[in-house]
Amino acid sequence: MTIPIVKTAMESEEGSVIDALKLAFVADPATRWVWPDPQRYLSHFSSFAKAFGGKAFANKSAHYVGNYSGAALWLPPDVHPDVDPLIALLQSSGSDEAKKDGPVVFEKMSSYHPNEPHWYLPLLGVDPLHHGKGLGSALMQHATATCDKDNKFAYLESSNSKNIPFYKRHGFELLGTIQVNTSPSIFPMFRKPRKF
Repeated sequence: MTIPIVKTAMESEEGSVIDALKLAFVADPATRWVWPDPQRYLSHFSSFAKAFGGKAFANKSAHYVGNYSGAALWLPPDVHPDVDPLIALLQSSGSDEAKKDGPVVFEKMSSYHPNEPHWYLPLLGVDPLHHGKGLGSALMQHATATCDKDNKFAYLESSNSKNIPFYKRHGFELLGTIQVNTSPSIFPMFRKPRKF
């Protein structure tokens, strides 16, 4: 099997990368809790992705594989999601449950972030048509190699329990579970750099 080549997305490729993530997250428990209506999901996911991980494009840490078959948005140490626009989007377009409990979920998510400088992964996903081809692993290995080389921690929240084994294979440890009222469970995970 050919090892997928990971490319760094230019800012002009933002739309294509976010479209790949939109396909990848179409059945995600957390995003569909926020937007259970398909039309609302399709209308608002791009704004969500830009606020959550869009700074990756300016920091040259947005990556994709194939013809945008999979993508990852990583934020370097000391670069953070735009939380205020995220909360505003949630309040203006989300489900009633998400409007009520979403801000508390975000608050709990931020409480798990490491104090040490770390790379943060807001979004990683593969188009369901291309699952099982090693694209997610290629994206993850590309980023964790940088973490290891620079001796930096990495952190993420998995919004789908099915993905926990994948992240564990790449060196992440489960820190706990975030769950508020009707929200799906979110799983904060932490990775120490590996020495070679």
